[in-house]
Amino acid sequence: MLLLWQVIVWLSDAPHYILPGPLLVAQALVENAALIAEHTWITALEIVIGLILGTLLGMATAIYLMMSPLASRYCMPVLVLSQAVPVFALAPVLTLWFGYGLLSKVVMAILIIYFPIASTFHDGLRNTPPAYLDLAHNMQASPFDSLLQLRIPAAIPALCSGIRLATVYAPIGAIIGEWVGGSKGLGYLMLLANGRLKIDLMFAALIVLCCFTMLFRGIAIHYCKKLEYWAGQ
Repeated sequence: MLLLWQVIVWLSDAPHYILPGPLLVAQALVENAALIAEHTWITALEIVIGLILGTLLGMATAIYLMMSPLASRYCMPVLVLSQAVPVFALAPVLTLWFGYGLLSKVVMAILIIYFPIASTFHDGLRNTPPAYLDLAHNMQASPFDSLLQLRIPAAIPALCSGIRLATVYAPIGAIIGEWVGGSKGLGYLMLLANGRLKIDLMFAALIVLCCFTMLFRGIAIHYCKKLEYWAGQ
């Protein structure tokens, strides 16, 4: 990708303030390391909090829908319909409601990952192998015991699939929130650098964001493998 990037710079002969090369971006990254690190910490905090809360909320929703057929019948279509609302359209409203601080960005991250977690986990809970359920019925297990001992462990792979998606989507929510209304974070830094024609700094912030996204995804994959192994025991 870096080689292709450099080739495009050579072939297009674009000015540095339009498309800087990888070396210029690396230089900007080194020269502004302290500034980028300060904003990275804020964005990383927003992403981590959003991931944790969004995952817990999505899991709780999926379990509630599984335990209540009436809620599943009427609430699931509403959840699906909510995905038709563009996240960009909600960002100004959330900023108005929750302010320009950390909370509005966390809420954005939660909203963008909530549905993938709830949907995948709910599908996993519904698709428990029938043989397991027959065994629980024969042993006169209660619905709660079946949920705790059978449905949730069997749905762990589906949950982990949703978590892997969430680690990629959560940074999008945080960055959108910083673009719309924020004074800190990598999204704000990218807007600031773009407005001052410091495109090399903007690309440096973007690369750091991509690296953090891959880091979060790697951590999620590592722990999801452990969780799937535990569920399979």
